[in-house]
Amino acid sequence: MIFKLLAIMLLGYFLGAIPFGLIIGKLARGIDVREHGSGKTGFANVLRTAGAGAGALTFAADVGKGILAAWLGGIIIGGSTAVVGPLTFDFQAAQVVGAMAAVVGHNWSVFIRFKGGRGVDTSLGGLIAMAPFIGLACLATGLVVISVSRYVSLGSMCGAGSSILILIPLVALGHQPVEYLIYGTIATALVIYQHRDNIGRLRAGTERRLKLKGEQR
Repeated sequence: MIFKLLAIMLLGYFLGAIPFGLIIGKLARGIDVREHGSGKTGFANVLRTAGAGAGALTFAADVGKGILAAWLGGIIIGGSTAVVGPLTFDFQAAQVVGAMAAVVGHNWSVFIRFKGGRGVDTSLGGLIAMAPFIGLACLATGLVVISVSRYVSLGSMCGAGSSILILIPLVALGHQPVEYLIYGTIATALVIYQHRDNIGRLRAGTERRLKLKGEQR
């Protein structure tokens, strides 16, 4: 069982560590997105520095990393179950470990000197793999907040945080496993931590708003 756990963690991490935003930015515009904007390799910075098409591809790729990592975690563990102290390691736990490892890899990629993104899209992908409707509800929440406020950072944090609010009653009623709530809580905490600079700018009123087509920059 320990070898399966290590395999899930390593596969998840290295999947998450693939810097798709960096690769797409170079292919689409010949630029290193780390040298522009926030310096992050995620969707928002690619969108601002390399354009909408590159941003959309980055979003899809980063979400896909989370989906694949969670899916592989479940495949590797199969029907096995292990009890480690008070914890039970089973299919749902394997999904969580795989997805969480991918988020860590995305944020601190070994391929780019342990830099990366903020983990929003990859953590969303993990949640979509585990509970598709909840993941899509979180995505919708984030998009609504972004469309109203025009702050991508605020929408990202609200979308992540909504996973906790949705999962608490569902777990309490027995409709979802507690492992998914643990995942949502840790992923949200990491998303907020990675947005600490944005939070400072939001409080100061200096955070950049998302520009719509045709608006002056």
